[in-house]
Amino acid sequence: MLAVLEISVTYQLLGLAHILCAIAAFGPLFLYPRLQRAGETQAVAALHMRLVFPALTLLWVLGMGMAGVGKFDMAEMHWMTGSIAIWLAMMVISWLLIRPAIGDTGDEARKKMAAGIGSTHLLLVVTLYLMVFQPGGVVLK
Repeated sequence: MLAVLEISVTYQLLGLAHILCAIAAFGPLFLYPRLQRAGETQAVAALHMRLVFPALTLLWVLGMGMAGVGKFDMAEMHWMTGSIAIWLAMMVISWLLIRPAIGDTGDEARKKMAAGIGSTHLLLVVTLYLMVFQPGGVVLK
């Protein structure tokens, strides 16, 4: 659908960076449980605080840039508002569940990390649905 719309190069570049940040933010989460079981808690901590958390933050900045360049009215774009609310929930989960569990190899830490990662991936799928199908968005004929 977007292929028929005229969009600026700036919007496209922001979109590319936005997608790359999503990959950097969510991809490493698949490795965390294995690294934690191997006792590589320092590696997980470094990866999370130097790559994942900053990429998740930059994801929002770039998304807002796309909304500004695309001149979207966020009050009318409920899918976008929902995506922002889900992003905020992912930030809270990352900070309150995943981050404290990355330095510990105990069973309780593993459970918290598994809950945080599972929740984050579920919210990622919901966000992807909202961004791809844009329910309540503009319908082109």
